[in-house]
Amino acid sequence: MSFMEPSPADQARRAGLRRMRIVATSLLGLAFVVFVVTNGHASGWLGYVHTASEAAMVGALADWFAVTALFKHPLGLPIPHTALVKKRKDELGRSLEEFVGDNFLTEEIARERLAAAQVGLRLGRWLEDPAHRQRALTEGARIATAALGRMRDDDVRDFVVGVLMPRLTQEPVSPIAGTFLKGIIEDRAHHGLVDLGLTEIHDWLAANPTVFATLMNERAPWWTPPWVDERVINWTYQQALAWVRDMRADPEHRARSALDTLLIKLADDLHDDPDVQARAEALKERVLSHPQVGETVLSLWASVRTSLLAALADRQSSLSARGDAWLQEIGSMLRTDTETRERLEGHLGDVVAFFVTTYGDELATVISHTVDRWDADEASQRIELFVGRDLQFIRINGTIVGALAGVVIHAISQLL
Repeated sequence: MSFMEPSPADQARRAGLRRMRIVATSLLGLAFVVFVVTNGHASGWLGYVHTASEAAMVGALADWFAVTALFKHPLGLPIPHTALVKKRKDELGRSLEEFVGDNFLTEEIARERLAAAQVGLRLGRWLEDPAHRQRALTEGARIATAALGRMRDDDVRDFVVGVLMPRLTQEPVSPIAGTFLKGIIEDRAHHGLVDLGLTEIHDWLAANPTVFATLMNERAPWWTPPWVDERVINWTYQQALAWVRDMRADPEHRARSALDTLLIKLADDLHDDPDVQARAEALKERVLSHPQVGETVLSLWASVRTSLLAALADRQSSLSARGDAWLQEIGSMLRTDTETRERLEGHLGDVVAFFVTTYGDELATVISHTVDRWDADEASQRIELFVGRDLQFIRINGTIVGALAGVVIHAISQLL
């Protein structure tokens, strides 16, 4: 079984290797022809040519043997120390593994290369182009759509009912809820919700005086005269409307302060009072154990997913516009804010260093494991395909240097 499938570039590499072999072999053939033609001319300038051609053949043959012996047996003869790649394939794989592990997969080198790459600045410049931001949004939307499409309703239901809800039932949430609620009150983050509720109550009272009167009249004593009920109900309506209006207009209203005090007391009790905690946990268990909770969560999930898919598919949606603005803001911050850029690159460096330190040895081991799986003959052929063209220059250089050495040797022999 082959573990190294040929690529389209292999044909070009094979053609280049063939051309360089022809060139190197042609030089050897030329040296042989010159040697034959000049044979018997030991004096004069032909003597130099004859000696140069002889030395050129020796250099060409020696380097042909050296290059060929790397990958196969020259002339098919099982000469010792030939076909080295075939025989020492596994050792080469382990050596390559050690080389990569020692010189590339180290924390210092990884951090150095990451710092030299200036990822933050390049990302900021890349996001400066609207086309690039649109491409990022398109790819993000495609991935999110695929992920949402693969999430089946049954899987969501099983996760909520079988994993999430039992976990929430077992975990005490009262102390966490108390801390969370206290933080909200201290930050006054709930005031917006209170304002919204008061506005809705005021608008409903203003638009439904008849409904208010009907509800109050149903609770009036049977023995009171109707005209008394009408005056009392009308006075009560006006007082309720004014009270809600005053609460909405005055952030320091006594009722608001009383509500804050009540919520702070509830937060403290949830955090510290065992009785309140027990009642809260019992309420939580009753709610979570209700059979309708799972269906309600699934229904909410279906609505959220439908809305998300529609927003992701619409390139003109507010989600897309907000995403573009967000990416533009990030790009501008990365280009201009050195502190933000350095913080991002620092976090990336920590991530890369973690993976290199934790999994560097395993990554390097992949090299030797992969080489071990290669067939020896196929590995030799593939390696020769990649480096054989450059190795032919050794044969060419050997021919030329041999010729020059022959000229020098002949000149020295003439002087002597």
